[in-house]
Amino acid sequence: MGLTWDQAEDIALALYEKYPDVDPLTVRFTDLHRWVTELEDFDDDPARSNEAKLEAIQMAWHEEYLDNQ
Repeated sequence: MGLTWDQAEDIALALYEKYPDVDPLTVRFTDLHRWVTELEDFDDDPARSNEAKLEAIQMAWHEEYLDNQ
């Protein structure tokens, strides 16, 4: 099974691997939503996202980003 909206940490890692030079805090939620749904392993209904899930992904991605700077 692929990634779902509830797997913020796994999605964050995939986003970091795909966009290592992007500061996650500069990404608008509309773009973040699109980037998540475009991940090769993403396998969930795009309509199931919400602001809280996107924020959790963004914060987890930001932690990964900071850890690798």
